[in-house]
Amino acid sequence: MKLQSTTMSVSKQSLAARAAYIACAVLVTVSMPIQLSKTVFADQYDDQIKSAQNEANENNSQANELAMMASTYQEELRQLESQSRLIQEQITKSQSRYNQLSKDIKTSQNKIDESKDALGDVIVEYSITQSITPLEMVASKGNIADVVDSISQQSAMQKKLTETVDEINRLKKKLEGQQKAVQRELETQKAQRAQLAAKESEKQKLIEDTKGEENAYRERANANNLRVEQLRAAQAEANARAAQAAMRSNGGSSQVSIPAGEPGGGGYPGAWASAPLDAYIDPWGLYTRECVSYVAWKIHSTGRYVPHFNGAGNANEWPSTAARHGISSGSTPKAGAAAVMNIGYYGHVMYVESVNGDGTITVSDYNFAWDGLYRKYTRSAAGLTYVYF
Repeated sequence: MKLQSTTMSVSKQSLAARAAYIACAVLVTVSMPIQLSKTVFADQYDDQIKSAQNEANENNSQANELAMMASTYQEELRQLESQSRLIQEQITKSQSRYNQLSKDIKTSQNKIDESKDALGDVIVEYSITQSITPLEMVASKGNIADVVDSISQQSAMQKKLTETVDEINRLKKKLEGQQKAVQRELETQKAQRAQLAAKESEKQKLIEDTKGEENAYRERANANNLRVEQLRAAQAEANARAAQAAMRSNGGSSQVSIPAGEPGGGGYPGAWASAPLDAYIDPWGLYTRECVSYVAWKIHSTGRYVPHFNGAGNANEWPSTAARHGISSGSTPKAGAAAVMNIGYYGHVMYVESVNGDGTITVSDYNFAWDGLYRKYTRSAAGLTYVYF
């Protein structure tokens, strides 16, 4: 079963690790050894799976970037909407002032009209008075004092009305000036509102376009993920056929059997066993819940030395890696040894629990069915390479 070391980045390791799930798909519970092709399990599918997975990751990365852009645009849109509400409040206030000034101007005009009417009456009366001779006025009033009072009163009234009209005119002009200023203010505010509305519309379109692109990338990612699943299924089917063909060529049954797995079994550390497959890298540079991590831990738990694999820890690399550390290998089964099955692209390693007298061994392992689970079973001792830690 595969192992990737810390010489690669963990994210790339995970991709490579998941691309070869099928490498150790089949356990044959028969007494005679089965020799499987070393290339049929992974080579014809791994590159396609990696490519599709990489594309899916890239699609998701681009979709996430677009989602962040859309979120930024959405925040900018909210700010524009806030500015629009503020401008609208200002427009409402300015319009209210404009309307009030219009009423005040109209009221002033009414007062001017009324004052002019009153002034006209005074002028008419004064004109009539001027056309009467003083003797006639005295005769009509009874005495000269009344005549003088009447003339003075008319003159004062005329003056007062004239002053009133002038004052109201001045007020009217002032109000009209204020109204024009408010009108200009309104026009400016409405122009600002129109500009903001245009920006809001533009920003909304950006959001819609960005979300559309994001959804397109999500769909591509989903399509690539589906392709990965289909490739893995096709790979598993090809592996099963290859195993059955190898089994028939060795005179065995055509049925392939994989023992049921047990979550967290074999005493493997709980923090690793309960985490997702490949969640951590163990002290020997191996991904957790893989066959290699379990066997390295199992050997270490018996007090023996297990070296760091430094990027050469795939199961089929164990004999050569161990040799560099002075650890020998051979074809004779021994209890406590690591049993390497050289199948697939990465191989598979098991821990030898015991050697039986009938040509079989009892082994334990993890992730034989690419599920990160523990298994313990008896199988043929033949066809394996044993590493004697």
